[in-house]
Amino acid sequence: MPALSGLWDSIQRVLIPFIEDERGPLSAKEAEFVMAAELSGLARHMAPYRWQCVGRPPHCRRSLALAFLAKAVWNLPTTRALLDLLLSCPSLRNLCGWGPASDVPSEATFSRAFARFAGDGLPGRIHGAMVGAAMEGRVIGHVSIDSTEIDGRERAERKPRRAKTKERQKPGPKKGQKRGARLPKRLELQAGRRLEENLRDLPGRCDRGVKRGSRGFNHTWDGYKLHMAVADGGVPVAAVLTSASVHDSQAAIPLMQMGAERATSLYDLADSAYDAALVRDYSRSLDHVPLYRGERARQQGSPDGPGGEGAVQWAHNRGEGVLGREGQPRRALREGEGRGQGHGAPDVRGRRADGGQPGAPAGVSRGAAA
Repeated sequence: MPALSGLWDSIQRVLIPFIEDERGPLSAKEAEFVMAAELSGLARHMAPYRWQCVGRPPHCRRSLALAFLAKAVWNLPTTRALLDLLLSCPSLRNLCGWGPASDVPSEATFSRAFARFAGDGLPGRIHGAMVGAAMEGRVIGHVSIDSTEIDGRERAERKPRRAKTKERQKPGPKKGQKRGARLPKRLELQAGRRLEENLRDLPGRCDRGVKRGSRGFNHTWDGYKLHMAVADGGVPVAAVLTSASVHDSQAAIPLMQMGAERATSLYDLADSAYDAALVRDYSRSLDHVPLYRGERARQQGSPDGPGGEGAVQWAHNRGEGVLGREGQPRRALREGEGRGQGHGAPDVRGRRADGGQPGAPAGVSRGAAA
């Protein structure tokens, strides 16, 4: 944490004044973009994208990655809007590494670069490195797990209908036959698999999701669902992107696996959607204490750990606030950029790991399958 605080001070006292002396005054958004680019350590992750002196030299992938970072800082809904901003703003163009407007690549080049970044898991690696550096040597008290909807611009895929056969209509096996073994469910398999296997198994297509609101009415949307694990102070530790129809409990174990690789925590807090015996057992296997809404009513007693059910409700509301702040998570994956499963983090510019001023964004990415 002292290293992160020192970097933050050097950005504000040295880097931004140096850029302003060279290029002129920066706007508030441009200063925020400079802070985000420096805190993300983007240059340390760009080695695989350098030109290998074979074929035609491609457009600079570092400049394209910085442009996508600017898209998150300016909260732009589409890549076309990003291109319009780059063409009309010379200062931002120079900060990304381009000179005149003719140097900015086409929209198709941006799409191909994004597909490569997402397929390689670049945003997830950047976010993991940031969380690991910020939480090194620290113990997190509580990690709150929750999900939010992501609207998709493409048409939702329909689930294939199961063919109705006479065998399926019968209540049981025929006389003299034994019932076949039941296939294990996804939640039963997750505890014995690695994180990469669990992420590949989660569906990532655009489909229709349904959630029941606080008043008992069902709300539907077409797109995806973003599951997040948020530490004390509102710092996103882990995130998984799935289809909208995926139940919240199926992303709990991958979130715990991802969070355990990046930080040390004590309590796992979530609402009743995550209150499954397999999820609680896996939380305890990590030496965590699971606190879920609904457990108290079943046990007729207060849950383990400090704060009781009030702490669970407070963390649940706080996690929802982090997920929905500024509308950025709901815009991050439009244009079909987030098709497929994956992990990364939504925009976290409003929070620093040490509770300071905003300035550290991270993108949302897919997993191994782009």
